[in-house]
Formats: sequence, C-alpha cells, structure tokens
Amino acid sequence: MNLCDVKTIKQLMAMFSLNFRKEFGQNFLTNISVVEDIADNCCDDSETTILEIGPGVGSLTRELAARYKHVVAIEIDHGLIPVLKYTLDEFKNVTVINEDVMKLDLGEVLAPYFESGKVSVCANLPYYITTPILMKLLESGLPFEYITIMIQSEVADRLCTAPGSKDCGAITAVLNYYGAPEKLFKVGAHNFIPAPKVDSSVVRIKLHKDKPCKPHDEATLFRTIRAAFEQRRKTLPNALSAVFGELTKEELTAAVTECGHPENIRGEKLSTEQFTALSDVLYEKIQNKQ
Repeated sequence: MNLCDVKTIKQLMAMFSLNFRKEFGQNFLTNISVVEDIADNCCDDSETTILEIGPGVGSLTRELAARYKHVVAIEIDHGLIPVLKYTLDEFKNVTVINEDVMKLDLGEVLAPYFESGKVSVCANLPYYITTPILMKLLESGLPFEYITIMIQSEVADRLCTAPGSKDCGAITAVLNYYGAPEKLFKVGAHNFIPAPKVDSSVVRIKLHKDKPCKPHDEATLFRTIRAAFEQRRKTLPNALSAVFGELTKEELTAAVTECGHPENIRGEKLSTEQFTALSDVLYEKIQNKQ
C-alpha cells in the first residue's frame, strides 16, 4: 500500500468520508522517497521506540514500524483513527492514541517504553503549533535520544542557525540548551497534498545526555533568554531591564560587563553558554538583594 500516492490518499479520504482539516494542519506527504529518508534518519538504533505525532493516514508510520521496535502514534483527529486502523492493520508494533499531544501526559504514556529501551520522536508537525509541541517535548524532561521533525523551512533555519545571525531567536538559544540541532534536508511544498504555501525542512535534534550548560537556576536562564529577544533591537542591559525589574539598570549593565561583554551588545550575539553565564550572575545579584 503506497500511502504517498495521491490517488490512494484521495480514495482513503473518500472511503471514510473525510476532508483535509486545515485546523489540524493536515498536509500529507506524496513522495515516498522523502518518507523513507525521514524514517531512515530519525535515529540510529532499530531497537528504539518511536513517538510519532500526527500520523495522518499512516505513510510515515508504516515506514517507522518496518524499521523500529515500536511506534506510538498520537493523532488528534478522531476521524483518522479508522483510517489508521485500516492502513496499519498488518503492523502489530504500532499503538495509535487518539489524543491532543499538548494535553497528554507523555511521561505516563511512554513510561513502559523508556523502561524497556530507547525512545525517539519523529513527526511531521503542523506549522501552526510547531514551537509549542517542540517545547513540550524538550521541557518534559523525558530522556529522548533524538527529536526529528519536519517543519516550515523558515523555522528550521531559526532552529539551526548560529548565534549572531539574523535568524537567531529565543528558540535557538533554548534549543541549544537541550540538544544539538541539525538540518537534514529540504522538502518542497509540491511534495504534499494539499500543498502548503511554503517549503518544509527536516531537522534532527540529538538531545544532550549531560547538558554542557548547567545554570544555577534554569528559570533565570530562560528568563534571561526571553528578555534578550523580546526587545532584540535594544542593547542587552535595556532589554533585560524590561524583565528583571528587581535589579537596577546599573546592576544589569554590571552583570553584562562582568561576563566580558560590552554594555552596548545585543542579546542575539550571545551563545547559549554565554546566556548561561549571564543568568548565573543575574541570579546571584537577585539572591544577594533578598
């Protein structure tokens, strides 16, 4: 069964009286080579369990199930559940869960799979909710090996860019705290039905087993990063002052210069390691005032 064949996809949708649901960001892949490449590159151990988010009609799910130990597929659209039961019937190593991944307790769902081996994530994420899903995965604290996602190319550039580039944003710094992102390949809009208005890219993130950055206080680190990019055109001390109201402008400027930066530097120039060092100085200054 070639679930990347446009005719087959349309027949399935008609068979189950379904339409493509824009509110769920449903754009199904029509290029089997792309699906195979994603499945091949999402992790490096066939004994891994794969968490798939948004399986659609099951094109990627089938390829994952053929390569890896188990697939846990989370699908929000209840209308696609009978489709998946039909298209995945031959695979006994697939578990389909009809839930909103943003409301799901991933720790509870995946606990038995972590107990028995490695777990990685592989997903074609809807554009409208890419960042919230990615942050849920990262902030879950679950020991994923890899997170491989197909997302809007513009977002992929932002995730994988270097500090100081025009594409660098808060998500760049936060992501590098959790893992090492790598852009694998681009996927043109013509490879989907319905075709989106922009191209996509596949990004693989290798999660840090032992984070290279270890802040005194994680919340202060994320607060520092958020402040730096909320008003990115301002100098770093000025940007920080909008968020760190408990410190004076002079104290914020001192924190920046104590870390070896000129006081007129902008936050986008800092690496995750440099943000961590700055957040430690800020944390200490806040603690000293209490």
